[in-house]
Amino acid sequence: MELAQVRLLVTDFAACYRFYADVLGLKPQSGAVEGPYEKFSPHAGSAGIALQDRSMMAEVLRELGETVTGHRSLVVLRVDDLDAYCAEITSRGATLVHGPAPMTDRMRVAHLKDPEGNLVELQEWLLLGAPLE
Repeated sequence: MELAQVRLLVTDFAACYRFYADVLGLKPQSGAVEGPYEKFSPHAGSAGIALQDRSMMAEVLRELGETVTGHRSLVVLRVDDLDAYCAEITSRGATLVHGPAPMTDRMRVAHLKDPEGNLVELQEWLLLGAPLE
């Protein structure tokens, strides 16, 4: 088994597309700015994040309403230099809701939200390769 992607169901596809492509700097697979589907990949690794128009999926699973309440997902991206990446994405319009700050003695994090309110956590791993104590 292989994880292919994490897919977020969104109502404002174009705004979310711009956030993941233009603000976070992820690479879109096809350039489908208006949807109803697009997969984004980081510059390294094989996992991806995909967006799908919520109304399209609601046709398949009728239990999905148009409105979502509360946080239902947390997308986690690892970066090498958290401070530099946060400065870069805030210059492109991102608003951090937390951090950068330590989460543990081995990780620093920052949090932001996409246009649909999905939480995104940015992680910088510290002491990579050091044995756990």
